[in-house]
Order: sequence, then structure tokens, then C-alpha cells
Amino acid sequence: MLIDWFTVGAQALNFVVLVWLMKRFLYRPILNAIDAREKLIAGKLADASAKQADAAKDQTEFEKKNAEFDQQRAALLKKATDEANTERQRLLDEARKAADDLSAKREQAMLNDAQQLSDAIAKRTEAAVFAITRKTLGDLATASLQERMSEVFIRRLQSMDAQAKASLDAALKSASEPALVRCAFDLPPEQQAAIQKSINETFAADIPLRFETKPALVSGIELSSNGQKLGWSIADYLSSMQTSIGALLKSPAKVETAVAAAKLEIKSA
Repeated sequence: MLIDWFTVGAQALNFVVLVWLMKRFLYRPILNAIDAREKLIAGKLADASAKQADAAKDQTEFEKKNAEFDQQRAALLKKATDEANTERQRLLDEARKAADDLSAKREQAMLNDAQQLSDAIAKRTEAAVFAITRKTLGDLATASLQERMSEVFIRRLQSMDAQAKASLDAALKSASEPALVRCAFDLPPEQQAAIQKSINETFAADIPLRFETKPALVSGIELSSNGQKLGWSIADYLSSMQTSIGALLKSPAKVETAVAAAKLEIKSA
């Protein structure tokens, strides 16, 4: 078979022209479109990356602000809790103080009532005891008791201290009237004479005397002149004891002092 080189050449030329035409009018637009598409995709990818970076930045900023908000919320919650606890404690303290004050006032009121009741009972008992004692001693006054009283009065007269003796001596010697001797009952003449003799010897002078009866002395004798007085009676002991007991009712701490004073007065008699 013979080869037609003209035909082969023409076909080759046609192929070359076809390739050039395809490259010129087909492949180039396609390649340009592909390049444009790639650039578009690359731009979109770059834009997506930028947006993703912005989104990450926004997320970081949001997380930071969220953390700050959580811290502020925790701080505010702690402050509110502390203030609430402080206010609660203050209210509890005020309530406790008010309750303590009320309890103290009630206790003090009860103590005052009890003390007033105790004082009233003690005073009534004291008054009754001393009234009975005075009446009993007055009813028991006998001749032997009278003699004993005169002896006690004379002994007390003779045992006066210098200052009291000087004051009474001046009063007796300067008096314009007889000195007054009072007794709870009438003294017999022999006892009056004994008292007169003792007074004259004590003051080294003849002292005029006037004797009177004074039942309120309760078994006792009293010498007075120009405002000066020397006396002894069971009533003095009762009054002293009554004063001591009254002091005890007001101040229990004075018990020992009052008892000692009462004992000393009884011994000195």
C-alpha cells in the first residue's frame, strides 16, 4: 500500500492547527478559569483563616471577659455574704444583749423584791422581839434586880474615864438645880443613899440629887445635869443590839463587827 504523504502532511498540519486552536481558544480559557478558581479558593481560604483567627481572638476575649465576670461575681457574692454574716452577727449580738439586759433587769427586780420582803420580815421580827424583850424585862424587875442595877450603876460611875468624869463634874458643880437621877422603878432609901454616897465620893463634893421614876429605861439608872449624862440600862443594850441588827440587814459584811461590839458591851457591864 502506498503512503500519500500529501494527505499525511495535510492531516499533520490540520492536527497542529487543531492543537494550536484548542490551546488558543480552549485550554487557555480553561487554564485561566482554573487559575482564577484557584485564586478565588485561595482568597476564600485566606479570608476563612482570617475570620477563624478573628473568631479565635473573639473567643479568647470572650473567655477573658467571662473569667473577669466570674471573678467579679465571686467577689460580689463573697462581699454580700460577708456583709450578710456581719449583719446577722450584729443582730444576734443585739438580740443577745437585749435578752441579757432583760434577764438582768428581771433578776435585779426579783432580788429587790426578795430583799424588800426580807427587810420587811426582818424589821417586823426585830420590832416584835425587842418589844417582847423590853416588856419581859420590865415585868421581871424585882428587888434583887434593883439592887444589882444600883451596884452596876455605881461601878460604872466609879470607872468613868478622866474626860467623861471631868465633863460631868463641871456640869454637876455648875448646875443651879439638883442633878436628876432617873430609874425604871422607885429606888428604896438605902439604894438612894448608896448612890448619893458614891456620887459625892466620886466628885469629892456634896452633890444635891433628885430621884425620878422613868419606866422607859427598862431596868436601868441614869444621872443627868446641864446636858451631861451618865447612865446604864438594859434598854441601852437592846438599843445597841437593835442598831447592830439593823446594820446587819443592810450590810451582811458587818456581822462580825456588830457581834463583837455587842459582846464587848455585855462584858463591860
